[in-house]
Amino acid sequence: MHLFRLDASIRTTGSVSRALADTAEQAWLAEHPGATVARRDIGLEPLPADLWARNALAAEKSPEALELVDRLTTELLDADAYVFAVPLYNWGVPASFKTWIDLVLFNQRFGGYGDRPLAGRPAVLAMSRGGGYGPGTPKEGWDHNGPYVRRVLAEVLHLDVHVAEAELTLADVNPAMEPLRGLAAELLKTGHEHAAEHGRRIAELVRA
Repeated sequence: MHLFRLDASIRTTGSVSRALADTAEQAWLAEHPGATVARRDIGLEPLPADLWARNALAAEKSPEALELVDRLTTELLDADAYVFAVPLYNWGVPASFKTWIDLVLFNQRFGGYGDRPLAGRPAVLAMSRGGGYGPGTPKEGWDHNGPYVRRVLAEVLHLDVHVAEAELTLADVNPAMEPLRGLAAELLKTGHEHAAEHGRRIAELVRA
């Protein structure tokens, strides 16, 4: 069994998306002892952001772009299941994740008209948000990360996506959010419970 994990957080210590992904990964490994985990950390080792732009309109893609695209898509093809850890940054998708998607979609098999090589494979999407974005909150509708990432993974790559998320993650360090710290702790606990549940679930789906 083979798990692929992608991290997009620029933080290590204190990263909630990484922590949720850790929980999902540990649950996976508990069901598949000895399974391999391939990792790509685009948060700490971002892909070249200009590579897509330099090749998007080119009649022929550069050897550098073709080699990287092949490596990125092979990582996906080689996996049985996936864990994606993607935080919300400035109300949008991390630039590193957008670059990764742009390069993966250079491979025509993965685009809207491809043959859907990943269709139905299970994935955990671990997401974190520093503030609150639910119905009735001042920032309702400002989360432009979650909807984008879910749609790309589920409707473009055609993965079977299971979401574990936590918000209000900045409550412990933002004095203005002190009244929300109790709620933040509850949401984080629930996020980890869902991450563990989904980690076990994708392991069961692969075993089945």
